[in-house]
Amino acid sequence: MAKKFPAHPKHPERICWGCDRYCPADSLACGNGSSRTQHPVEFWGDDWQEWEQADPAGGQPQN
Repeated sequence: MAKKFPAHPKHPERICWGCDRYCPADSLACGNGSSRTQHPVEFWGDDWQEWEQADPAGGQPQN
């Protein structure tokens, strides 16, 4: 079972978000390699969950 994915972690820069292990950024254990995967809040900001939402009529988002 997958771990619960936090929407707004306190220090997302301290963890690799690439798999369910959530390794410390300085001790990667998975096959990700040399760099950590960033949390979506680091890419798109605090409102990352509202991005690409379909309109109320059920259509596709406009790009």
